[in-house]
Amino acid sequence: MNNKYNKNWGNRERSGKQRGDRERQNKFDRTKDRTRNKNSPETVEDPYEQAIRDGYIEGRNAVMEALRAERPIDKLFVARGETDATLARIIAKAKDTGTVIVETDRRKLDAMSTTGNHQGVIGIASVKEYVSIDDILNIAKERGEDPFIIICDEISDSHNMGAIIRTAETAGAHGVIIPKRRSAGMGAIVSKTSAGAIEYMAVARVPNISAAIKELKDKGVWIYGTAAGGESRLWETDMTGPVALVIGSEGDGMSRLVEENCDFILSIPMRGKISSLNASASAAIVIYEVLRQRIQHK
Repeated sequence: MNNKYNKNWGNRERSGKQRGDRERQNKFDRTKDRTRNKNSPETVEDPYEQAIRDGYIEGRNAVMEALRAERPIDKLFVARGETDATLARIIAKAKDTGTVIVETDRRKLDAMSTTGNHQGVIGIASVKEYVSIDDILNIAKERGEDPFIIICDEISDSHNMGAIIRTAETAGAHGVIIPKRRSAGMGAIVSKTSAGAIEYMAVARVPNISAAIKELKDKGVWIYGTAAGGESRLWETDMTGPVALVIGSEGDGMSRLVEENCDFILSIPMRGKISSLNASASAAIVIYEVLRQRIQHK
């Protein structure tokens, strides 16, 4: 064999190591490129990819200690098919605290892990403690104002969620309601995108948005949904009383049951060739229309 790069085993080993180093560097560069591309607020992330960039806790001891310390955990990813006693105790403890449990392939956990020692479990930590709907209503009462609440119906993109919370806080909303499942939690990306607004905004996390809407209606709050074909024109609809605005998901808008439970469906005027806005842009327009009416009404 006449190969100037592989004249002996030593050279083979060195060239193999160089190839491995190059492959690892290329993989790292591709990961950085994917992360940069996902920083757009228009992008709807896969929940596993989103989890990589949110704050998380790896390993059985770490997760169990976090649960014992009652640290808020939005989701617990566990390896599918593993049923040993330790993992069973972790899952039982997580259920007791209301944590959403997601069974997934171990390869997904490997991709999420940065320590390489997840032991079949990764917890996605929340940077904020959640409140109840009554807590939000009490905030409005303490301020002497009609309730002004934002309901996020399956907003899965963390950037959109953070932007909505930021707008809600600057407009004086009393709280935000999100569902436990199919929603971005109060993770690190939401905190950063909100530019600190998350620290001042009450957030309630509920099992069912439709049930939360019914609870609000029973307490005198009017529910306003947003949809392209809404019958109520935004500029012509009175929103000066107790208000809850429903913002639908990035791709599908409001779910059918949620839309059916709204008192009004608002439409935002469109004049350009593009017929839709992303969730956080729509939310900002409607939220500030509520604020405008409240200021004018005074």
